[in-house]
Amino acid sequence: MTSDPQPQFVGTSTVELYRASASDLDVARAAWVSQDEAAHAKEAEAGRIEGLIRFLWRNHHTSPFEHGQFTFIVTTPLFVAREFMRHRTFSFNEISGRYTVLPDVFYLPPASRPLRQEGKVGAYRFESGSQEQVDLVRNTITANTANCYVAYHRMLDAGIAREVARDVLPVNVMTSFWATVNPRNLMHFLNLRSAPDALVEIQEVAAEMEQHFAQQMPVTHRVWREALFPS
Repeated sequence: MTSDPQPQFVGTSTVELYRASASDLDVARAAWVSQDEAAHAKEAEAGRIEGLIRFLWRNHHTSPFEHGQFTFIVTTPLFVAREFMRHRTFSFNEISGRYTVLPDVFYLPPASRPLRQEGKVGAYRFESGSQEQVDLVRNTITANTANCYVAYHRMLDAGIAREVARDVLPVNVMTSFWATVNPRNLMHFLNLRSAPDALVEIQEVAAEMEQHFAQQMPVTHRVWREALFPS
């Protein structure tokens, strides 16, 4: 008699930068096109790129920030992935439970995650839970996930189609998808998903994406952050 399959649990998401075609120079070159001036002459002037980027962002001339591209591979709980889908400026391709057996990895909130929701709609704040609440959350999610995962595999073993068997899986199942976006819309995403009232789990994803953004476009990232959090 074989034992039932057991799920694995993780407490965080991961973001891999698959490819980037974006730089601060791209922004400047896109802006210089409108002036019909040779880009190489502008590039020779020290500090010209940062000054131009500051001018563009300050005056809401955002189209030059739309000529680059980032492609991320995001592995995250299903409920976080569904928040991504609200951002229709991204292009997405996600692992499909119709065509493949979904991985055995599920999200389990770490003990440090805020658990109690206080306040009213539009003005929520989240507070840490007691040890009893932490244990309740983690034990309940662990047990429920294990039951659902066993049910999923029992249906698969009985010949049930993958697209039907997946219906029992909970929203903490980890999914993986490609997300492609230009720098302008990436900054809009980060504005919303880095905010203190954003879902904790998507804040963590946004932080990883921002690190990649900062490495690829340090000047644009700095100008954006300074505008978002003025001193």
